[in-house]
Amino acid sequence: MGLTCIRDGNLEETGFSYTMSLIQGKYKMFILYALMGYEVVRFNELKKYIGTISFKTLSATLKELEADGLVHREEYPQIPPKVEYSLTERGKSLIPILDRMCEWGEQNRL
Repeated sequence: MGLTCIRDGNLEETGFSYTMSLIQGKYKMFILYALMGYEVVRFNELKKYIGTISFKTLSATLKELEADGLVHREEYPQIPPKVEYSLTERGKSLIPILDRMCEWGEQNRL
């Protein structure tokens, strides 16, 4: 990997920018972290774990994560409806990054 002067670079075309486009947002990383820890989670459980998120925002954010291939949605045809969420293999590949962020936060928390 060669060093490039940042003023000469286009950050929009980097892997960093792409990764950030997938995980940026107020709740995406919370959702990914919850799925990492609990593996398979129902909608209302996610709402409970996150707490401050509205049902509408949680639904929209899960749809974005699903569209990006990070979250799998499994719907069971029953009444009442049952839907479970889990990480895809692609989503699981983010676990080392999330773990490192957690470790950094624990080491640098004031």
